[in-house]
Amino acid sequence: MKRNIRDTETAQRLTTRRAVIVGGMMAGFMGLLSLRMRHLQVEQADQFRLLAEENRINIRLIPPARGEIYDRNGAVIARNSPSYRIVIVREDAGDVDKVVGRLSRLIELDDEQLNRAITEMRRSPPFLPVTVAEQVSWDAVSIVAVNAPTLPGVVPEVGLTRAYPLGSDFAHVVGYVGPVSDFDLSQLEEPDQLLRIPRFQIGKVGVEARLEDSLRGKAGTRRVEVNAAGRVMRELDRREGEPGADLQLTIDAALQGYIQARLGAESASAVVMDVESGDLLAIASSPSYDPNLFVRGISVADYRELTDNKYRPLASKSVQGLYPPGSTFKMITAMAALEEGLIGPDETVFCPGHLEVSGRRFHCWKRSGHGRVNLETSISESCDVYYYDLALKVGQDKIAEMAQRFGLGIRHDLPMSAVAAGLTPDRAWKRRVHGQDWLVGDTVNASIGQGFMLASPLQLAVMTARLATGRAVRPRLIKSVDGIETHSGAGEDMGLNPVNLRKMHDAMFAATNDRRGTAYGSRIIEDAYRMSGKTGTSQVRNITAAERATGVIRNEDLPWERRDHALYVSYAPAEAPQIAVSIIVEHGGGGSAAAAPIARDIVLQALYKGPPPLEAYPAKDRERIRDQQERLQAVQPMANTEGSGRA
Repeated sequence: MKRNIRDTETAQRLTTRRAVIVGGMMAGFMGLLSLRMRHLQVEQADQFRLLAEENRINIRLIPPARGEIYDRNGAVIARNSPSYRIVIVREDAGDVDKVVGRLSRLIELDDEQLNRAITEMRRSPPFLPVTVAEQVSWDAVSIVAVNAPTLPGVVPEVGLTRAYPLGSDFAHVVGYVGPVSDFDLSQLEEPDQLLRIPRFQIGKVGVEARLEDSLRGKAGTRRVEVNAAGRVMRELDRREGEPGADLQLTIDAALQGYIQARLGAESASAVVMDVESGDLLAIASSPSYDPNLFVRGISVADYRELTDNKYRPLASKSVQGLYPPGSTFKMITAMAALEEGLIGPDETVFCPGHLEVSGRRFHCWKRSGHGRVNLETSISESCDVYYYDLALKVGQDKIAEMAQRFGLGIRHDLPMSAVAAGLTPDRAWKRRVHGQDWLVGDTVNASIGQGFMLASPLQLAVMTARLATGRAVRPRLIKSVDGIETHSGAGEDMGLNPVNLRKMHDAMFAATNDRRGTAYGSRIIEDAYRMSGKTGTSQVRNITAAERATGVIRNEDLPWERRDHALYVSYAPAEAPQIAVSIIVEHGGGGSAAAAPIARDIVLQALYKGPPPLEAYPAKDRERIRDQQERLQAVQPMANTEGSGRA
């Protein structure tokens, strides 16, 4: 049937309208597509170019050189040494077992490290280098290089590792570095990306750990072109990082080495402090250990030998060890009474050998007693009864307050590990910690540095420096950082009565130079270098009434662990103090016999800046001292100042 003209026109109109609509929609879509393409290709071109570049270029970190550590005179204590290692790239090696077999016939390989490397190769991409030998010699590197054609994939590399040329002398002060562990990373909220570099080393203990941020430096970067598999094709550019800061310690390496040698195999510690600046000239703990063992990875046998040693070579006794200060504390009790105006220097107390307090008998070290003693003789002859009586007058709270003024019971701010605060107990402390009231017997014990009293050799050196100067001298270990001097520890005036301080100086001088003084046997003959000091014996066991009745067992007849600690504190020269010294010999017996002779040797070595003349010693000691000096000089390591860059 034919359509009429009207129907045809209507159909044409509908078709035209649909075409316009569809065409408009297509034009709109094309317009939107064009706008989007313009946005991507023009406006976001830089962003997508960067993404494409990052897919082709990687930025990798360059470890910085660690800051080095020097003594006060420029001797190198911790340095960076070239470290050679041998690596294998699995995809270049082909038959790894065959190549490793050839390599093992050329150089010595550690089986444990080799097995670890083979395991690591199986887990890693084939193009990544894996270390099969570390700390190899230059001869080994040369052998590998010469035999390179027969060792495909084997490459010698060079890097930097930490070395401690003075070995055990500074182990407890400087510490050591080691590879970053998972535990190290877990202790940080936002770990530096450097720490994720394989085998990157950080400080583990001592100055190395406490000043890690300064010593580490900042990483450099290098841009490398990689292919789709991540293999490095070429290096595009490099930006070196910032090396770590160099540190200069206040310690004199020669004096430190002498003290370590002088302490020998004793379980002991010694601190030497400049009383004017607070500089720690030496801070030694014995026995010590070689920190280089830890850098290279200490063996199980070596580590067990250190941990099983009853003398605790890993412990830094000078700052970490806490001991009853014994009679070296008597100056604090005396100063508390003098400053309160409770006694005069000429007042006397009768010592029959004991004092009855609250139904309990407190004994003097001298069983027969000292008779009538005043302040000076109580210090020089170390009468205990005088201080028992004094403590009852002044009270524990005043004694504890004076102890803290002199630096006891305070954690001094030093960049060393486990610096202890010690303990100067008072009534509130016992109630808070033990839930008990303070007893009068506690005060009597504390007056002679026993009971709850605890102090470290560092604190005793600070106490002695403050007694010598009357200033709040503070210990300082870091002399400069990258050549910039740190603040002095000279301290301000303590506000003590100078008359009282002078009386204390006279008493300490008599303790060492008066014929009846407890340290007279360790006096210095040279007038310009005479020292003042105080012996101490720290009791570590209870002596029962039955034992006193039959006779107190001598220290030398007891097992080592039950013997008393021996202490001595001193400053010198007596009339113009320069240094303060504290010594503790664990379970050494009496301070006059075990600690004072060591202190005298250290004082003379420090003041003469080397071996002193024999004329500084009493005539009876000179032959023995001559032999001792020859023996110690033979075992002391020489301070290496080569390339130090320090004056």
